[in-house]
Amino acid sequence: MRISRFRPVRLATGGVFALAGFLFWVSFNTAQGTDLRSDDSMLRLSDLIQERSHGNQELESSVTRLRGEVEDLARRDSGDTEAEKRAFEELARTAGTRPLTGSALTVTLDDAPPDATARMPGLPEPQPNDLVVHQQDLQAVVNALWAGGARGIKVMDQRLISTSAVRCVGNTLILQGRLYSPPYTITAVGDTGELREALDAAPAVRNYREYVDAYGLGWSVDEHDRVTLPGYTGSVDLRHSGPVED
Repeated sequence: MRISRFRPVRLATGGVFALAGFLFWVSFNTAQGTDLRSDDSMLRLSDLIQERSHGNQELESSVTRLRGEVEDLARRDSGDTEAEKRAFEELARTAGTRPLTGSALTVTLDDAPPDATARMPGLPEPQPNDLVVHQQDLQAVVNALWAGGARGIKVMDQRLISTSAVRCVGNTLILQGRLYSPPYTITAVGDTGELREALDAAPAVRNYREYVDAYGLGWSVDEHDRVTLPGYTGSVDLRHSGPVED
């Protein structure tokens, strides 16, 4: 009597063919011969993101109003001394939940034209990723401004706090539940001379500016004598935490 056995190699080969067939089926079922960039399902997703972004903006406005009412009631009934009230206001300003006024710099970053070509002889022609503002570019500017002593920063129309995250999906920015498209503006209140020096000294910012010169990405720095940043209006609750390793 012979007992048939599957050899490991044959079993692995069969598994590979089965997986390949499954992937082909999934790909066909998803695309169905259409252009994924213009597929109705993708367009509906984009519309949904825009709708949620507008909804979040309306909710933030409502939260800001209610938070102000709660704080007014709390201050009225707290029984705190004047010194304690001043300490609370100073803490709120430091945390970024109060408006901040002062001299400022506004940095603007923008995508290059889609038909941009190399501006200097000897440079390779740009790839699509060379022509858009990336998450690391925005983060580089924000980090440089903090390093330059910024007392407060807003990106687009939202104030940043210590838990804010600047994230990009494709060439769009998602910040605190809202969606933005380029051009992107970053405004920092502080000593404008020190802020400029910090931007010039940051290696990641210099790298972005090399692409500005090479392929025409947008870059401008404007100085203001007086700007008022809005207070942060989102949640201040921590959602994730972990141990700090030395």
